[in-house]
Amino acid sequence: MPRGEELYSGKAKSVFLTDDPARLVLEFRDDTSAFDGQKVDQLDRKGMINNRFNAFIMEHLEAQGVATHFDALLSDNESRVKRLDMIPAECVVRNVATGSLCRRLGVEEGLDLVPPTFEFFLKNDELHDPMINEYHIASFGWASSSEVESMKAQTFRVNEILSKLFADGGMILVDFKLEFGRYWHGDEMRIMLADEISPDSCRLWDIQTNERMDKDRFRRDLGNVAEAYQEVARRLGILPESGPRDMPGPSTMQ
Repeated sequence: MPRGEELYSGKAKSVFLTDDPARLVLEFRDDTSAFDGQKVDQLDRKGMINNRFNAFIMEHLEAQGVATHFDALLSDNESRVKRLDMIPAECVVRNVATGSLCRRLGVEEGLDLVPPTFEFFLKNDELHDPMINEYHIASFGWASSSEVESMKAQTFRVNEILSKLFADGGMILVDFKLEFGRYWHGDEMRIMLADEISPDSCRLWDIQTNERMDKDRFRRDLGNVAEAYQEVARRLGILPESGPRDMPGPSTMQ
């Protein structure tokens, strides 16, 4: 399925039309950014690592009963996905206090959050993704109450599944954000997990040392960003011990 015209280009991914109006191609680029695009750079191999990482996670979630937009890997940097009507509310779950939560509430970094916190943010870079609540979502018609409940339930289910997966790899799932959209099949609609799950969209700490293994390495100028992403993928068995350049082509290529 060849990609066609570019539909949208974001901070780290580009979206392309295909000859099937119900499918899109995602291109994961080596670009990285932070602070709403104020800090940008390019990291060698990042696009390939995130593409394969996302495919692995999405397939793992599908196997656990979570519906996602992911269809197949197409190349090192491209995946085919279902086209969704996106809901402009990001779902954020936090298992450990860090980042903006500490700045907003003055809590100690590293505090275990039991139960985990859940927050909505409006997906809008120009407004710096402000926090919103269910009343905003209802008042502005971004999603129905049943859709909101579905998003929340699926987000906590993802947290349960991925917390175990990362713990088995010696990592703590500190927090993460998810996006959802509506997928129509005939007259039937379902809320489906969209976008990506990668070290760009979640915080991961080493379970022994609390060393950061995610995008915070870029935000905080800690260095070795791509190497940290590669290590996360290696621990999950996504990349071989010898590194990403020795990987075979996508087995699911279509």
